[in-house]
Amino acid sequence: MKNQLFFLHFAGGSSFSFDFLKNKLNNSIMSIALELPGRGKRMDEKLIKLKEEAIDDYCRQIIKLRNGNPFVIYGHSMGATLGLSVVARLEKMGHFPEQLVVSGNAGPGVRKKKNFMTYLLGDSEFKEELRELGGVPEEVLKNNELYDFFAPIIRADFECLEKDPFLEKGIVINTPIYALMGTEEETCSEIENWKIFTDSDFRYNVLKGNHFFIYPHSDQIAMILNKSFSAKKRDLLTI
Repeated sequence: MKNQLFFLHFAGGSSFSFDFLKNKLNNSIMSIALELPGRGKRMDEKLIKLKEEAIDDYCRQIIKLRNGNPFVIYGHSMGATLGLSVVARLEKMGHFPEQLVVSGNAGPGVRKKKNFMTYLLGDSEFKEELRELGGVPEEVLKNNELYDFFAPIIRADFECLEKDPFLEKGIVINTPIYALMGTEEETCSEIENWKIFTDSDFRYNVLKGNHFFIYPHSDQIAMILNKSFSAKKRDLLTI
């Protein structure tokens, strides 16, 4: 059986969000892109708007899919925040990942300068916020039919994060953490905040780009993910 890599998507994402990485991973790795209800293959299910429910959902999926081999969890943005709590929950159940890889996120407790709830913004302001973050095609923002389809999904994800912004306070996992951010992200200078959430190894790297720097740096990120399965042996990639 192969080692397992579980992907946790960003706000508005789905199980298809990490397709750009899958063909760059080692053959020894089984990539499993999870998704929350209300999108992709789970379109008929009710959207989740509470962080605890999202954590429960992800944990249920992972436990059901575990094959007993070493596994790694990788989350981008929203997926990074949820990933920390997911790992903490899994550890309590006796499942210990080789590593938690997080990107596009300086970690729980770090606040951006904005003083508003994104999910409560009117459509015009909400679209501008999405443009600033990147990742949402302009055709979606300009096409009313497409926007009306995707907006509720993205709003639900933001609500999930923003209603309880520091649920993770006090969490310390035994799993090593590798953090990645883009140079243009507002809070990239605070990336070392992730260090307080693990009592194991912590590594980080800042790559050129905005919140979705992961796309132009797919080769580098795949390399990190490939080496994550030796994280507990302190054979981490140093780049």
